[in-house]
Amino acid sequence: MKLTKHRKLSVFDRLLEIFTDLLTHTSGDFDEAIDWLRMLDDEYKLTTPDYTIDNFIEDLKKKGYIREEINPNGTGNEVRLSAKMEQNIRKQALKQIFGNLEKSGNGNHKTNKSGSGEDTTGEFRNYNFGDPVEKISITESLKNAQINNGIGDFHLTEDDLVVEDSIHQSQMSTVLMIDISHSMILYGEDRITPAKKVAMALAEMITTRYPKDTLDIIVFGNDAWPVKIQELPYLQVGPYHTNTVAGLQLAMDILRRKRNTNKQIFMITDGKPSCVREADGSYYMNSNGLDEYVVQKCYNMAAQARRLHIPVTTFMIAQDPYLQHFINEFTEANQGKAFYTGLNGLGNMIFEDYEANRKRRLR
Repeated sequence: MKLTKHRKLSVFDRLLEIFTDLLTHTSGDFDEAIDWLRMLDDEYKLTTPDYTIDNFIEDLKKKGYIREEINPNGTGNEVRLSAKMEQNIRKQALKQIFGNLEKSGNGNHKTNKSGSGEDTTGEFRNYNFGDPVEKISITESLKNAQINNGIGDFHLTEDDLVVEDSIHQSQMSTVLMIDISHSMILYGEDRITPAKKVAMALAEMITTRYPKDTLDIIVFGNDAWPVKIQELPYLQVGPYHTNTVAGLQLAMDILRRKRNTNKQIFMITDGKPSCVREADGSYYMNSNGLDEYVVQKCYNMAAQARRLHIPVTTFMIAQDPYLQHFINEFTEANQGKAFYTGLNGLGNMIFEDYEANRKRRLR
């Protein structure tokens, strides 16, 4: 009995891992993902006679990964992903892209500046007005009083007080921009799925490892708009042009409202801006090559972000030389960074840059 139970759970876990990946590729479409899973099962024999795909679906319900709701048109029930499944998708993306990451205590970043914080340096400094009383080192302060005033006429003054120094803890606010223009799926290359995986992994990493940091995610096509972390598995490319300017404007608006001084923008794109929205609400669009009018507006936004001390790191997932030239000029205007990467290396590159920025900007 125990052996059978273990075997069934093993099959479930294996199917869940595959199914989670399929949900990302199908933008959260349960029925399509199950159809793909059945085809894979036919080819690779993922299930056993005692545990079928139907058993797997029942277990998904029992374990709270999916739920059935009445279809809005009243024609029957519709399967929806639960919050548990959405988090599982993010966790798997984190595991696949970044590897197994352990939570680092309370998730704070450390700088080399002294100040108020929760981690001590092992060093002492003189008490300053406003320092928390609980930070005063009684032992060291008493020792100072004995040295300064003698044992015979012992008294403790403010000059004798010392506090155990702590490491100042800072926060980072990040806006992740994801290009969802039509070119992200052109020429038979699926660029949006890796981008979604990176976004989900980054979201999971920040919320679990660095909970005091903030992450806002926006998508940009003809326009730009924010998306919630829970919406990431369902992102799809639309019949859009690429309004990079709108994305940067929204990103900067979001970061202006953040209190902390450490801010950055990550942008995942195939690098070809083709649209801007004019003051009267109309759109100027041109998909033929790089339009100088659109490009100049992008450069202006890059320079504006630089003046606000917001670096833009571009992760370029196209290899066209003329597009790389545009990204080079854009990066120069912002004094940011650019990475030209294949889709497979995108996640590791973003993770490494996030960590590097933590160490550099929080000093």
